[in-house]
Amino acid sequence: MTRFSPLDYALFGLYLALSVGVGLWSARKKAGNLGDYFLAGRGMNSLLVAMSILAALFSGISYLAGPADVYKNGFGFGYAVLAFFIATPITTIWMLPKFYQSRFYTAYQFLEERFALPVRLLASGLFIFRVSLWLAAATYAPALALEKVTGIPLWITILATGSLTTLYTALGGMRAVIWTDVIQLVVLFGGQLTIALVAMSKIPGGLGGVWETAVADGRLDLSLSFDLSERINLGSLLIAAAFLHLVQMATDQVSVQRYLTAGSLQEARRSLWIKLWFILPVLVLFYGTGLVLYAFYKIHGDPLAAGLIQKEDQILPYFVVTQLPTGLPGLLIAAIYAASMSTISAGLNSLSSATLVDFQQRLSASAPVSDARQVRRARWITVAYGLLVMALAFAVSKMQGNLVESVNTIIGLVGGPLLGLFFLGMFTTRADTRGALTGCLAGFLSLLALHLYQSGTFTAEKPAQLVSFLWFSLFGCLITIALGLATSRRSANAGQG
Repeated sequence: MTRFSPLDYALFGLYLALSVGVGLWSARKKAGNLGDYFLAGRGMNSLLVAMSILAALFSGISYLAGPADVYKNGFGFGYAVLAFFIATPITTIWMLPKFYQSRFYTAYQFLEERFALPVRLLASGLFIFRVSLWLAAATYAPALALEKVTGIPLWITILATGSLTTLYTALGGMRAVIWTDVIQLVVLFGGQLTIALVAMSKIPGGLGGVWETAVADGRLDLSLSFDLSERINLGSLLIAAAFLHLVQMATDQVSVQRYLTAGSLQEARRSLWIKLWFILPVLVLFYGTGLVLYAFYKIHGDPLAAGLIQKEDQILPYFVVTQLPTGLPGLLIAAIYAASMSTISAGLNSLSSATLVDFQQRLSASAPVSDARQVRRARWITVAYGLLVMALAFAVSKMQGNLVESVNTIIGLVGGPLLGLFFLGMFTTRADTRGALTGCLAGFLSLLALHLYQSGTFTAEKPAQLVSFLWFSLFGCLITIALGLATSRRSANAGQG
């Protein structure tokens, strides 16, 4: 097992201490009410909001899984960045104003206003279920990296990640989350750029050599078909990927909560356009690093084929610890670790807001409590979710497929029907509460049955894939809309259940 040098350990510890310190420094201003704690007083500017959204959704999973997927399968999934040009205008122009018109705390308050309380509770519950699993994967990713390169057991890293993140998130609320997000995004980009430059310096021809290798070996090829069973093709990347992005941009409390921290609707819209132009170089760099590593190891020997690593998701940390000079591995593994902390803190804060606002406050029959007590309650809920995520992280290593497929399957299974629910509420007047509930549940159960079948749950042998994981969000959305409209009373009017 490869080990860190003493300098690597020192830099690793120093960087993590700095990350936690920034979070705690942000908590120095005590939150007077839930608006301060969950929405940072609704006074963040568009640049900070844009960087926070990108950092929250661009986790250690992305750091590890993006280059790994390209290394093994080619650049195909990297083309999904083009679908942001479809998802961003839909979110910015038509969906974002719906969340601002009533000064909501959560995305799911809109669904009660449009339909009824049961729809809000179902949507918020599905969000809590999905993001809990997503955060578990985000906790597992750096644990995987550290186990490979330092020998630290998974369980130690999982507990350390969860504990430190939960601490500053519970104390600092949204302000701590946003400021740590911004710092981590800068470090992530710089770290990945360093990895790519070092690797290219050891490839004959540098960037030109990488390009020639990628072209010669067909690593840039993309199928132009619309075959649903094909893992990645033009149809899935332009159509299905747009719906996958919409799930996280327009229905996810992690994103919507950040929009609501902006001082105005105009600032929130501006933040989404800024994020669109930020995400292009970031994703091109991260997926492009997979091409660089492919070219590097074609020359120096594939560690996956040689048995030096067990899964392609370990290729990036393996390169970091074996090829970079002393000191840099500590910093770059810390960047992976801290990126996941940024994502986890964002998710914990959003889980807490959904639980407190959508369930505890809405369903409580007791008398209203003081602002200070509400903030204390939010902190304890954050702690509870931190413990839950740590527990779930131990199960993520048992998931089938690589991290890209596993995480996007989770997003599609739950997020697709949720997206359909928002479409029914925002873009139709015919759908009613009964139709919304029926459509959403049917969409989720249909996708779950399909996933279980494709994973071989119902058969002795794993059957041939019928539908690629990228299509789950679109199919879940369409099933929800179709059955939601079909089962709604024809006399239903907008806003009535």
